[in-house]
Amino acid sequence: MRTRLAIKLHSLLERHFPERRVFLKSDNDTRFIRLSSETQVAAVAGVAVIVGWTAVATAILLMDSIGSGNFREQAKRDQATYQERLNVLSAERDVRAQEALMAQDRFNAALEQISAMQSELLASENRRRELETGIEVIQTTLRATMKQREEARTELAKMNQEAGSGEVQMAYATDPAQMNFMTEALVRTAMERDQIAADAKDALDQRDELELEIQLMQERSDEIFRQLEEAMVISVEPLDKMFRKAGMPTDRIIEEVRRGYSGMGGPLTPISFSTRGEELTPDEIRANTLLQQMDQLNLYRIAAEKAPFASPVNAVVRFTSGFGTRRDPKTGGRRMHNGADFAGAHGTDIFATADGVVTHAGWQSGFGRLVKIKHAFGIETLYAHNTKIKVKVGQRVSRGDHIADMGSTGRSTGTHLHYEVRVNGKPVNPMTYIKAARNVF
Repeated sequence: MRTRLAIKLHSLLERHFPERRVFLKSDNDTRFIRLSSETQVAAVAGVAVIVGWTAVATAILLMDSIGSGNFREQAKRDQATYQERLNVLSAERDVRAQEALMAQDRFNAALEQISAMQSELLASENRRRELETGIEVIQTTLRATMKQREEARTELAKMNQEAGSGEVQMAYATDPAQMNFMTEALVRTAMERDQIAADAKDALDQRDELELEIQLMQERSDEIFRQLEEAMVISVEPLDKMFRKAGMPTDRIIEEVRRGYSGMGGPLTPISFSTRGEELTPDEIRANTLLQQMDQLNLYRIAAEKAPFASPVNAVVRFTSGFGTRRDPKTGGRRMHNGADFAGAHGTDIFATADGVVTHAGWQSGFGRLVKIKHAFGIETLYAHNTKIKVKVGQRVSRGDHIADMGSTGRSTGTHLHYEVRVNGKPVNPMTYIKAARNVF
């Protein structure tokens, strides 16, 4: 059965591809190559496969070339858009930084004013107490003098009554010294009375002037308090908003900074004007509240220095790739991109975005020359593809320190910085921190 099928197949092939012979002639001999039907079919099939593969490959290359051209144009437009946005954000950041500096200057000036006002209030309170004591002494003396005057009047009336009978009149006539003494005593008493009344009037006038001065000082103090409270709102709210936009719980962050707070001052001591155990006045309570807010502001600023609220590059760069899934520039497949890419000139300065300790400074596969910095709150930042590294492992750095130069080492298609932010080992979008700080720094 198989032989018959093979014979029929051979006959069919012979009909379309008859046996052929290729003669090879030389000077001394002639030979030939026999091409059977099966050989011819195999050769035709091979040629067809090669031609088909060539056509398909050419079509794929053309389509990829066209697609790559469109992708490059779209990438250029995206780069221009991102660059424009970065320029706008940079301008806004500079404006907000200037506003923050002005608010800080107003805050310092207001703090100096309230310190001066505290001294004036203490001096005024001491003067008021001295005047109150003087007024009490004057009033006591005045009451005693008025009592003496009434007694003298009573005695004089009694003497005049006795003089009417003629008995005392004779005594007066015979004792002029006693009459002179009584007259002088009455004159002195009248003069002392007038002087005491004048002193009392002066004391009352001084009291009224002092009360007016205290009222004016209180109004100035209220104005200073209002300015300080407004300065606190202007200073604290942007910082609180910045932390919340970055997904950082402010209560936990502030408490952590408070526990480890050292080397930058200390908690502010509450104000108390009383030394006799009296209850605090509304102004004292208000001042203590402001001092607590000032302490909180200091803690916010310390926390902000420890978190990466800054851009790693200050030069003109292009934002070329963001956080998330993207088309891999090497393979063309879809892959997760755990950071943000900033393309710039070769050797562009790269800066630390927060205070921290360098945990890696050297080569790492894929990243090239890499710098890792460990920060507070479980945050770590990575700076990859550098051409030169400026720091060493274990070195402490501050925000704005020059740590590396931009390059294209490792798995890279060109000069750029690959910047990552990791929280407790998990990559997060670094632009969240950069954008959250644009209204503060």
